[in-house]
Amino acid sequence: MKVPNHIAIILDGNGRWAKARGMPRSYGHVKGCANLETICDDMKELGVKYLTVYAFSTENWKRSREEIEGLMRLFRNYLKKCIKISEKNKMKVKIIGDIRAFDEDIQRRIVELEEFSKDYDELHFYIALNYGSRDEIVRGMRRFGQDVKEGIRTPEELDERLFADYLDTAGAPDPDLMIRTSGELRLSNFLLWQLAYTEFYFTEVAWPDFNRAELIRAIETYNNRDRRYGGVKEE
Repeated sequence: MKVPNHIAIILDGNGRWAKARGMPRSYGHVKGCANLETICDDMKELGVKYLTVYAFSTENWKRSREEIEGLMRLFRNYLKKCIKISEKNKMKVKIIGDIRAFDEDIQRRIVELEEFSKDYDELHFYIALNYGSRDEIVRGMRRFGQDVKEGIRTPEELDERLFADYLDTAGAPDPDLMIRTSGELRLSNFLLWQLAYTEFYFTEVAWPDFNRAELIRAIETYNNRDRRYGGVKEE
């Protein structure tokens, strides 16, 4: 089985999973967060080198105040726990998205986690928090515009490679496989630039129930695809 170098996952269905069990949405988020730790272990064991997960979008702020407060508590706990997870898996962690919207203590924990894990390289783990791909592109082009203004760059230099360097995922390869759980069939503003040639896998399984067997099923489906780039089959 050929394992993708980079897998991206939209972690969907936590709230619906909890509701189906007569539990509050927050219960689903807690279970989903715990499952993320397990899947990180599975990814490393299978030989995946890059994992990017969509955990909290720029649109998620529209949810109820109670749910947002619960998610912030969960982020605080997970970011602290993630230091131990990164050490166990020799995992480099990077947060993508605009973290300025979060409280200062969450921003501080993000910086501490990234600093702690910066020298690990067995698994590169990207967590999208307050992330939206359109927002990412706009922020990147503002940085490029500032570099042009300061004489660091010229407009003529801009090409696809340089454009990618101004995105939050700069330095990471584009995903080979994107998985979305819980039956939705859309990208929801996730990695619009990076997913240009990525294979998609959609499953009805909600994120808290997505396990190693489901992951392997997704990878096997990926292996059965006829991978093509620009109309040329990959050899």
